[in-house]
Amino acid sequence: MKILHIIPAYKPAYGYGGPTESVSRLCEGLAANGHVVDVYTTTANGKTELDVIPGTITNVEGVNVIYFKRITGDHTHVSPALWRRLVKTASHYDVIHIHSWWNILNVMAARIALFSKAKVILAPRGMLSGYVFESGNSSYKKLIHKLGGRKILKKCVLHATAQSEYMECRKLIPGWQGFVLPNILSLPDIEIKGPHNECFTIIFMSRIHHKKGLEKLFIAISKLSFNLKLVIAGDGEEAYIQQLKQLANELNIASKIDWIGWVNRDEKFERLNQSDLCVLTSFNENFANVVVESLHMGTAVLVSENVGLSDFVGENNLGWVCTLDTVDIVGKLNEAHLATQKLDHIRKHGREIIRTTFHEQVLITKYYEEYLK
Repeated sequence: MKILHIIPAYKPAYGYGGPTESVSRLCEGLAANGHVVDVYTTTANGKTELDVIPGTITNVEGVNVIYFKRITGDHTHVSPALWRRLVKTASHYDVIHIHSWWNILNVMAARIALFSKAKVILAPRGMLSGYVFESGNSSYKKLIHKLGGRKILKKCVLHATAQSEYMECRKLIPGWQGFVLPNILSLPDIEIKGPHNECFTIIFMSRIHHKKGLEKLFIAISKLSFNLKLVIAGDGEEAYIQQLKQLANELNIASKIDWIGWVNRDEKFERLNQSDLCVLTSFNENFANVVVESLHMGTAVLVSENVGLSDFVGENNLGWVCTLDTVDIVGKLNEAHLATQKLDHIRKHGREIIRTTFHEQVLITKYYEEYLK
């Protein structure tokens, strides 16, 4: 099968978070299974551009990747060169799988792709949630939706990474046909070691963004009666990080927080292994790769009910699920601090549950089956 994936940023642009890693892993898995996999992406790397040669094919782990120059250095990722190539080549593919929404790059790419004979699949990657729809340039999103975005989406096949995202998308576009398949992640086969922390240590490992609910977590921490350390591993807009640091000072919890910035792949899994609990109190999260990564390292998780994998966590007793009410977050943190037996059980059995649920080869086969439909 000949498959084209379109995504605004591809590895090594890891600063864009989970989608960059999970999409690349999907592409690599499909290529390893004998499919011809091409990727059209841009040179986007945050406020800079990747050090690649635009417009040429680069073999990245068996995947044919073309990084196209973008003419805007922001989240719109406008790339006429990509669109021109897509007009010429869309009909060459059996499937065109587009990842993310609202950026002009993908809105136009989807419209072009729909004129081809290929099956067009759209993975919103959390961009069609009610929270995202109503926040950050909401008038711009509503205008796109009204002027044709909705019609384009409905003509595509929906790919949601969790059941909650699927339901939310179908609430926005009733009757939208699609499927649910989780992200595919590369998980290392390294030894799980128990943490040896001086105090209960929790870790936030994600992009630092207002939707992650860090303010809620900070307030909850300020109300705890036991000693706790919060490690924040990630980066974001410097102005927002300074706001969070100011809030930490006002709540008298600055000494409890260790800001370590973005960490590479090896350090990421080591940090998760060293923590007692991984925390993600997001307002919205369509999947959350870090939940899978943390549990793979045997570290329990505390997630808000707005995280796509919250049902999975609750059903398998792999941690705690909270609302965004401060009292509830405080209560769940207190429970986790005292639940040494549960934490030990998750450390011993979490990886096996992850292996069973997110087995790469099984998921690759399921993606192929959906492509065939």
